[in-house]
Amino acid sequence: MNGVKLTPMLEQYLRVKSEYPDTLLFYRMGDFYELFFEDAVTASRELQITLTSRNPGAASPVPMAGVPHHAADGYLSQLLEKGFRVAVCDQIEDPKLAKGLVKRAVTRVLTPGTTVEDASLRAKEHNYLAALFWDEREKAGGLAWADFSTGEWSGLFSRDQARLWQWAIKMSPRELLLPDGFEPPRQIAAVGLQISRYPARPHFDLAPATQRILAAQGVADLAVLDVADKPPLVRAMGAILSYLIQTQKQDITHLSPFRPVNLSKHMLLDEVTERNLEIFRRLDGKKGPGTLVHVLDRTITPMGGRLLESMLRQPWLESAPILATQEAVSLFVTDGALRDAVRCALDSVYDLERLAARIYLNRCAPKDFVALRQSLFGLAALRAALLAVPGNAPASDACRADDENPEPASVGVMSSDESCNVLSDVSGDVSSGVSGDVFGDISGLDSALGRADGPYAPDSPVTPDSPVTPASGALAGLAAVLAQWDDLSDIRDLLTRAFVDAPPPLVTEGGLFLPGYRPELDELMELTEHGEGRLKELLAEEQQASNLPRLKLGFNRVFGYYFELTKSGGYVPEHFERRQTLADRERYVTPRLKELEERLMEAGEKRKALEYSLFREVRETVAACRQRLASMAGVVARLDVWQGLAEAAVRWDWTRPQIHEGLAMEIRAGRHPVVEAAAGGDYIPNDLTLDDDRRVLLITGPNMAGKSTVLRQTAIIAVLAQIGSFVPAASARVGLVDRVFCRVGASDNLAMGQSTFMVEMSETARILRQAGKRSLVVLDEIGRGTSTFDGLALAWAVAEALADREEGGVRTLFATHYHELTRLEGVLPGVRNYNIAIKQWRGDIIFLRRLVPGPADRSYGIEVARLAGVPRAVVRRAGEILEELEKTRDAAAGERAGHGPKSAGQPALPGIFANPGTTGETCLPCTAHPLSLELAALDVDRITPLEALRMLGDFKSRYGGENAS
Repeated sequence: MNGVKLTPMLEQYLRVKSEYPDTLLFYRMGDFYELFFEDAVTASRELQITLTSRNPGAASPVPMAGVPHHAADGYLSQLLEKGFRVAVCDQIEDPKLAKGLVKRAVTRVLTPGTTVEDASLRAKEHNYLAALFWDEREKAGGLAWADFSTGEWSGLFSRDQARLWQWAIKMSPRELLLPDGFEPPRQIAAVGLQISRYPARPHFDLAPATQRILAAQGVADLAVLDVADKPPLVRAMGAILSYLIQTQKQDITHLSPFRPVNLSKHMLLDEVTERNLEIFRRLDGKKGPGTLVHVLDRTITPMGGRLLESMLRQPWLESAPILATQEAVSLFVTDGALRDAVRCALDSVYDLERLAARIYLNRCAPKDFVALRQSLFGLAALRAALLAVPGNAPASDACRADDENPEPASVGVMSSDESCNVLSDVSGDVSSGVSGDVFGDISGLDSALGRADGPYAPDSPVTPDSPVTPASGALAGLAAVLAQWDDLSDIRDLLTRAFVDAPPPLVTEGGLFLPGYRPELDELMELTEHGEGRLKELLAEEQQASNLPRLKLGFNRVFGYYFELTKSGGYVPEHFERRQTLADRERYVTPRLKELEERLMEAGEKRKALEYSLFREVRETVAACRQRLASMAGVVARLDVWQGLAEAAVRWDWTRPQIHEGLAMEIRAGRHPVVEAAAGGDYIPNDLTLDDDRRVLLITGPNMAGKSTVLRQTAIIAVLAQIGSFVPAASARVGLVDRVFCRVGASDNLAMGQSTFMVEMSETARILRQAGKRSLVVLDEIGRGTSTFDGLALAWAVAEALADREEGGVRTLFATHYHELTRLEGVLPGVRNYNIAIKQWRGDIIFLRRLVPGPADRSYGIEVARLAGVPRAVVRRAGEILEELEKTRDAAAGERAGHGPKSAGQPALPGIFANPGTTGETCLPCTAHPLSLELAALDVDRITPLEALRMLGDFKSRYGGENAS
């Protein structure tokens, strides 16, 4: 900036900019937001807008770029998507009243994790801001995350730093706050999380963090939030609140009650398993077709979509909420008319959670109130659809389905004292929407969906044979919901009386309100909208009273309104005052014309000011009911998820699984939902059983036969079952799973310097360390990234470890090309061989896609290569080489078994010996050699060198020489 002469405006700009050095400064000037200097260059490049300059003729012109203020949201969303932070500097005084330079100040700082505008958000996805704090001295840490656009927030305390980082990746926040000096592991950079550095002091300090939390949550003790004994988590929570206060320039009081994640209540799916099962993204990182959520998500509303996302991230581990959800889904499956009516009603419901948050935070536009009004009419239609279910009408006369008044005043209209205390016991505490322990405390779900003492109450025993009675439990649940329904008819009526259907985009433009809303506004509207008629009436009166038929009415910006006569017009009335003389005409004003002009000019400004005041009044009224709106948003989200799961079940022909407390899994005609959706009617289902006799299944078969599909569909069925969904199978019994581990495919991580084999072993290590008795482990091709015998040894050891663990082994599906592992059946308890069947026909192989007992006879790799299009000459040569390798291996193996002379060849794995008369098959070690027994019995620490030499001579004479016995 050397050599640049700064105007007072630029000096003001630079003062503000100095306080926000790491942000782009949007500086309001009239109808534009302008950027200067380096910010202008950056914005021009990123937004593809014109880069101009201020004082272009000067020696050092100032780079300048700008966007219209009414279109700023679109540009801001582009910058946030690219990871920029933007400080919005607005005029904070009326330019008409300003003396000198208009005062300006930053009114908010926009960051990827704090935006609330729809243009910057994905409707069915959360937009998390997260903070992670690790106390190295205490060896404990906390991770908190909040969706500022909805008010949901939660977190996790752990003494395992790796687990915190796993959850940070799993929750995929748009922005992650870390204290200065705390370096994240390399995988955080590799997955693309945006890190925002934040001073550790005072923002992560315990004392101020505690005060911020107590103030934001309106509680007197952290114990109410279950974080009093979790100081690192408190620090992370406090940092989020501090960041929000700094960026939003206001106190943060709209967040729902904080509930830390209770790991004992939910199935755990780590980020690796989510990726390998392609729940939210394909393995290539893209969303949409090819993912489970794309097939499953039949929700209508954004709230329902976000709730389904949360359920998939953390399925339930307790039977009661699973079965209660199944009850509700069953009702929507069996009653197609109800499902269609509910879907139709939901189609008119906008994002109640985010609408309520924007209104509460004063970040709303007039269109938000129109959307809210339409959504509230949708609530009434939704309630009517639920009331139409036979036997579902509440007992109250005012709420009967056949009542002449379908929207009785006694339902949905609440007093101000009740406005923040509704639906508190439907699905736990849902007064904050779908927040809490990811999506709310589910302890009360049974009471909402069935009888409190019914078969699915939390304290009731659950067995695989529990009766399936969707009508009774689900109807009772809907009745419980309807009994506390709040359709917010008072707010709906207010918005119906107040706003036009198509309001202008800006509050300050006027034209927001309907006639009849306020008498004083009606008078101003009459003047502004019918002022031209008033002027024409006055003109006609003057023409008639003064007999001046050629009198005209005109207007210009200098003189305002005037009457005009030609100089040959004759008589000029006395009350006409000359205003301007032209060559052939004269312009006049009258007292009545000046008075009417003043009223018209003032009416426009007065109308805009009054409408702005009324808008603020309405906003405050609606903001006071935010908790009611959030409560109903939570109810709508749950209804939407239930009907959406039912819609998916009907569309894809899924069935209701049986949930039990045991470990067995029995799946009949199971399918992979994503593959089936892509394959249409060509999908071949499979049966699979995991029980005490079949705890570890070793699955062999050629590539492309479908091993990975069978593995992953089993894990997906377990996940779907434990969110309460129907599953893609003819029938299924699912023993509750506390963790699903899925390691499939081959991939590297070059950003972290990890090879394919290193990634494979890292994922395998995590499974071996963390898998327990109730886990479900899915392994595909362990050991394929290294040499044959290294890989076989590792795969063998992993299979043994899983089969021997937890008194009977961990439920495991293990796909492998190492046929040597199939000899584990009959040796290790619970290990069984299965293969994906194929058929050979005239030299070709046909994939039957069926899982059948027993091992595959060979890998068929060369046949698959031919199907893939490898040149025939290469395939033929590969067959010749394979034949020679098999002969060499058989000769070497025969030598070890004492069935042939010594020959060159690759040594067999220690302890594995060829079985004569077979090709490529192996058996477990035979009886140990006597020498190995003697060596094992030696105490080498007590043997002298001389004694050791004598022993070696003895061993040689007995076992190693020509005279050996």
